[in-house]
Amino acid sequence: MSNNKLGRPTDQRMAVLRNQVSYLFKHGRIETSVAKAKDVASKAEKILTLAINTYEDNVKVTKTVTENGAKVQKEIINDGPKKLAARRKIMAFVYDIPEERQEKEGLESYKARTEGINHPLVEKIFNVYAPKYAERAKELGTAGGYTRVIKTSTRKGDAGELAIVELI
Repeated sequence: MSNNKLGRPTDQRMAVLRNQVSYLFKHGRIETSVAKAKDVASKAEKILTLAINTYEDNVKVTKTVTENGAKVQKEIINDGPKKLAARRKIMAFVYDIPEERQEKEGLESYKARTEGINHPLVEKIFNVYAPKYAERAKELGTAGGYTRVIKTSTRKGDAGELAIVELI
């Protein structure tokens, strides 16, 4: 991260960055000041790189489960040690934004859709963004460059420069 302090104490600055990085992953693009946009892009790139390097680390485990009085062997796929460490590191930085109900979606269908998903944003990073950007890295032969900062205009009132940060 750069030495840009954004005119805030460390705890407030980190809270702003965590919030904006979380919403960048949730929505795919956000609009903010140029200085914040550069810091958000830097943090998002590091998180995506961590997810891309570890998203394939899975371990198959066989567990004995009792169903209807009979013991049954079930095969479960768990996170490997590298993916688990990466998941915990990402969860420590990114805020846990709950999944929203869609328009005209009933409570029962919402619960069925979100059943078993405890951290939807972290799951989205590992299941959607990491495979997408890993494939892109193989095609282009380069890593990085997952975000884009586009300067847009000035803010009315204080003439602060605005920029859009988006995932490519």
